[in-house]
Amino acid sequence: MRLVSNWVVPLAPHRTCWWNLANWLTNKGTNVVLVNPATTKRNKENRDNSPSKSDPKDALVIADIVSRGYYYEHTRQTQEFQRLRAMMSDREFWVVYSVRLQNRIILWLDIRFPEYTSVFKDWTCKRSLATLKELPLPQDLASRSVTDMITTWRKHMHRAGGSTGTQKAAELISQAKRSVGDVTALTEAKQDLERLIAEYERVVEMLGDVQKQILAILSEIPIASLLRSIKGLGPIFVAAILAGAGDLRQYTHGRQFLRKAGLNLAESTSGKRKGQIVISKRGDSTLRKYLFLATTQLIGVNPVFQKLHEYNVKVKHMKKQRSVFKLLGKVARILISIVQKGETFSPEKASNIITQAA
Repeated sequence: MRLVSNWVVPLAPHRTCWWNLANWLTNKGTNVVLVNPATTKRNKENRDNSPSKSDPKDALVIADIVSRGYYYEHTRQTQEFQRLRAMMSDREFWVVYSVRLQNRIILWLDIRFPEYTSVFKDWTCKRSLATLKELPLPQDLASRSVTDMITTWRKHMHRAGGSTGTQKAAELISQAKRSVGDVTALTEAKQDLERLIAEYERVVEMLGDVQKQILAILSEIPIASLLRSIKGLGPIFVAAILAGAGDLRQYTHGRQFLRKAGLNLAESTSGKRKGQIVISKRGDSTLRKYLFLATTQLIGVNPVFQKLHEYNVKVKHMKKQRSVFKLLGKVARILISIVQKGETFSPEKASNIITQAA
């Protein structure tokens, strides 16, 4: 099939039906542009003042939107960025699945052994997992001694005893003797927990393997090392940012980066009424989530962002949440600046920029 290279083919990126066609057309040298489905929905009544929807009408609406310039280019990323995006999508799925498993196990404990979490604040620690594998029910623990518990733990860990182990064992047995947990269908309950624990450990191991692959891909992307020079910006944050935004060298300013994540500001005003300024949320939700988490992490561990956050809250009297979103914009601009200049993060330069901006 022969295509004219100067054609422009507009597509609405809804679900996944557009993806293969867009890539095929791009490989053939055809210019592919994308129209936000929200824009199509809001403009479908412009032609006939009717909320009706059909494929021919959608095509006309999309063509009309493109003729007015409301579109963005579809660009395929290089192989490394495509691999990184695939791995981060895979990781996101298994992280969500892991959280579901953890919630299910916590629910099991709340029903069968509600006093358990008063002994083990973190049920995923080695002693706790060893207990859940061997003696999960209060009925299993009530007749045991401290020595029996430590012997049981040694099957799964080397340093099971000591003062900490002895104290935990005594507390656990004491709580088991006065537990008010449900005592019905105990055999079935233990089988359920056994399956949940086995699946949880399998997923944790899988996530460890996925992280190793992500680190290997990041080592092949030169700009990743520049981003990781920022104290507090770990490999998963860097991977999530590059997976969602692609090669940051394609952006000329932090505002473009923020718009990609749907973090650009939107305001509704009419006459004398001035509406509240909010973020648009017209962008990649996963990228938006990780940019927010990365900013909160930087505020927690990076002295430069700690000082700016403190200045915003104490001197400018901003609410903490507003300060976080203001800093998020600075993080975006700093990331783009680092990549464009090809320099590592310099706390001294960042402090000067922040001082001038403040």
